[in-house]
Amino acid sequence: MEEVITLDYGSGGEKTSELIHSILLPLFDNPALAPLGDGAILSGQEQLAFSTDSFVVTPWRFPGGDIGKLAVCGTVNDLCMTGAVPRYLSFSLILEEGFPVNALREIAASAAAQARQDGVRIVTGDTKVVERGKGDGIYINTAGIGFLRASGLGQDAIKKGDAILLSGCAGCHGAAVLMARAGLADAGGPVSDCGSLLEVSQAALSAGAIRIMRDPTRGGVATVLAEFAEGTPLTMELWEAAVPVDPAVAASCGLLGLDPLYSACEGRMVAIAAPEDAEAVLAAMRQAPGGEQAAIVGEVTDRYPGSAVLNTALGGRRLLPRLTGAQLPRIC
Repeated sequence: MEEVITLDYGSGGEKTSELIHSILLPLFDNPALAPLGDGAILSGQEQLAFSTDSFVVTPWRFPGGDIGKLAVCGTVNDLCMTGAVPRYLSFSLILEEGFPVNALREIAASAAAQARQDGVRIVTGDTKVVERGKGDGIYINTAGIGFLRASGLGQDAIKKGDAILLSGCAGCHGAAVLMARAGLADAGGPVSDCGSLLEVSQAALSAGAIRIMRDPTRGGVATVLAEFAEGTPLTMELWEAAVPVDPAVAASCGLLGLDPLYSACEGRMVAIAAPEDAEAVLAAMRQAPGGEQAAIVGEVTDRYPGSAVLNTALGGRRLLPRLTGAQLPRIC
């Protein structure tokens, strides 16, 4: 590791993994933490899923959402990806002196509305205020608890021949935040996919055998697939022509030299399904809010063990490694 923390360590890619594996995991290691999923599964009278996340996105309001909605959706989605039904959230604020009260009221109302929509209750929290110039307006931390509905989800469950599904267009959130940050957001520009995965994930689990689910936030779809393949004899093969990409996102990424497959999503999920159930899972996802543009976008093979590979529209192939730097910091 480097001697100081750089923005790359917050990318969700290779540097983030290095930080976790070299410092945090050796010190905190335990069976619940070891899988490094979107949340931890806790055993007891009932199996609980527990997750936490922090949100530092700038600007705090962007096309399609704001930091309040994002904070609730982010933790709800992480719980859903473990196979749980979310029930309780905490909501903690770090505010900078001078932050407008009306803005805080708007953010809190947005978070409350999203929590009601998802049937979760915000039951505890905390507020701290730092001196002017010592923060950046507002940061939010949320933690969530849910009750496990589907067990056995994980990298170890993936098998050769499985289908790779994506619940909607790739890269919308990253493109929308980047354009807003650059002052280029307009009515025809990209809109964040910031939203809940509760209904689409439950629909998928009800329709067939799901091996693993993950929401491709920092690092995007490509990094998630690279993580699925890492350390296994399997290959995550993605078909470029099958991946849905919104035209506004494609145009924005093309303008800025970015790849939609590495651009963050905040309301999409990647799911690996048994091949015999893939069509049924796809149909169920398309019937759920947020899953209307779901697609089967690839297949699990063993051609390039331990790797994710993109089969391009031109007939070539390229490796999809983890994101190696911060394509866009402060994205969530």
